[in-house]
Amino acid sequence: MPEQRNPDLYTGAAAHYVIGRVAYPPELAERIAGELDLDGSGRLLDVGCGPGSLTLLLADRFDAAVGVDADAGMLTEAERLASAAGVPNVSWRRLYAEDLPADLGTFRLITFAQSFHWMDRPRVAAAARGMLTADGACVHVHATTHRGIDTDAELPFPAPPYEALDELSRRFLPPPPTRSGGPDTSGESEVYRAAGFSGPTSITVPRPVVTRTVDEIVAAHLSLSSSTPHLFGDRLDAFVAEARDLLHQSSPTGVFSEQLREIAADIWWR
Repeated sequence: MPEQRNPDLYTGAAAHYVIGRVAYPPELAERIAGELDLDGSGRLLDVGCGPGSLTLLLADRFDAAVGVDADAGMLTEAERLASAAGVPNVSWRRLYAEDLPADLGTFRLITFAQSFHWMDRPRVAAAARGMLTADGACVHVHATTHRGIDTDAELPFPAPPYEALDELSRRFLPPPPTRSGGPDTSGESEVYRAAGFSGPTSITVPRPVVTRTVDEIVAAHLSLSSSTPHLFGDRLDAFVAEARDLLHQSSPTGVFSEQLREIAADIWWR
C-alpha cells in the first residue's frame, strides 16, 4: 500500500525540481493532442502536477487547465513559471489526489505524470473517471527526468558518477524511517481497468543525449523524495559542497553527457 498523505514528501524540493529535471519535450504534447483530437476546447486536470512541468506544456490545447498538488512549494513554482511563460488559463489548487473530485468539475483530459504511484490508486482512478467528460481520457506518463540511462554509445562528455553521488548522499542522510509501504508501481493496467477505463493506447517519444551541468545534477538529486533538502537538516550545505567537489573530480569542466530514457504515455479511455 503506498504511503499516503505525507506532507513532507517533497518539502524544499520545488526549486531544485525546476533546475534539475529535464523538461518534457513539445513532441509529447503534440502526440497526446493528436491521439485525443484536442482542438483548444475543454479543460485539463494535471494531478500531482509538481511545478507544472506537464500542465504548462499542454495548457494551450484547452480553454482552461487546473494543476493540483499536495506540496505548497511546488505550486508556488508552478505559478511563477506560468507567469513567466505568459500562460493565463491555468489555476492551481493545493490538495491530495485522494480528495478528488473536490468540486473541480469535469475535464476532457486528466494527466498523471510521474505521480500516480504515490497515490491510493484505485480510489484516485475511480474519482478521475467520474470527472471525465463523455469523450474524455486519462493519460499516464512514464518518464525518468532526473537522470539518464546507461548507454554503450560514445558520449561527448563524461557520464555523471551517480553511484558515487548516491553513496555520498547515504553518508549524510539519517537511516530511512520504517514505512508501511513505498510507492506502488505494480499492476497499473489492472487499476485502470478495474476503475472502468479501456485501453490503453500507447505512445513513445524518443529522447536525445543531453548535456548537463554540475548545478543541474545536484539539483536533480535534491528533487528526489529520498533526498529532499529537509532530510539533510543542517548538513545540507556540507553535502552540496562535497557533491560539487565529487562531480568536478569526474569532469573538471563541470559538464556531463547522458542518454535520456524514452518517454512513454498510456492513454486510458473513459
